[in-house]
Amino acid sequence: MSWIFIATLGQFLNAVVAIIDKYIVSDEQALPRPFVYAFYSCILTGFWVLIYFLGLVPGMLELGAPSYQAIQAPTLTVVALSFLAAYTFFLALVSMYNALKLADASNVMPIIGSVSALSTFGLSYALLDAQLSANFIYGIIILAAGTLLVAQTLPKVDMILYVVHSGIFFALHAVTMKGLFLETSFDDGFFWSRISFVLFALSLLLIPAYLDKIRAQTKTTSKKTGVIVLGAKILAGVAAFLLLKATDMGEVSVVQALDGLKFVFILIISMIFAHWLPDSVTDRDTRPKVFFRKLLFVIVITVGFFMLFA
Repeated sequence: MSWIFIATLGQFLNAVVAIIDKYIVSDEQALPRPFVYAFYSCILTGFWVLIYFLGLVPGMLELGAPSYQAIQAPTLTVVALSFLAAYTFFLALVSMYNALKLADASNVMPIIGSVSALSTFGLSYALLDAQLSANFIYGIIILAAGTLLVAQTLPKVDMILYVVHSGIFFALHAVTMKGLFLETSFDDGFFWSRISFVLFALSLLLIPAYLDKIRAQTKTTSKKTGVIVLGAKILAGVAAFLLLKATDMGEVSVVQALDGLKFVFILIISMIFAHWLPDSVTDRDTRPKVFFRKLLFVIVITVGFFMLFA
């Protein structure tokens, strides 16, 4: 069950990234265009091929660091799955960032997480012929329900398509990555998927309208924002590596369902660092009904988490 703990650590880092993302996309002076932010997210993801240099350090391979020696010339199937992973991830990001501009992260992220968890559960059965034990199935359902409870309100009409689209495409991305790892090794699949992310993003520059949009936004983005984005993407890269490693080692639907833990971590971080965080990324509502709602989703998600070990 070590992969569950690896996924848990990945979700903690994702909680930090979610707080930073909310600040960036909600500040019109920072990076107001979700499409551009998604573009740079894919570009920066490619730099994670540098992690393979850790394999050259004595003892790191035994700790799970990827190795360049495991990289092989990609087959057509590996290429297709790698680009499909990049495509689904990019579309999921664009929809998620658009939704974050329309509503609070506390309403957007839980619904996306719940849709993604349930969609991954169904897709893994349909496409990967996954066979889960009863405690995993119950755990996934409870985790998805707990994740949905995080949302304060249901999405409005102008946002519902964004959150559902994002959740489904995050699920497609997760299932595609699992299929890629089944087709080849983790080290090989991770490498070619990162390369595909960069190539896919760069291909967008061939479309004049996209090029103008990215160029215009880049010129108006401050150095401070650039540093914040870079820091967020470094953390996101570490989280993605951990979650993909857990996906390779375990069940993809369970890893996706553990997304609910991210909101427990966000709540804890917001409570501890509320004094230093901007209002746009924290929920300062202290009404009793809000407190009990938070307590309820924490309890449900915690129960779902421990169900995985039953």
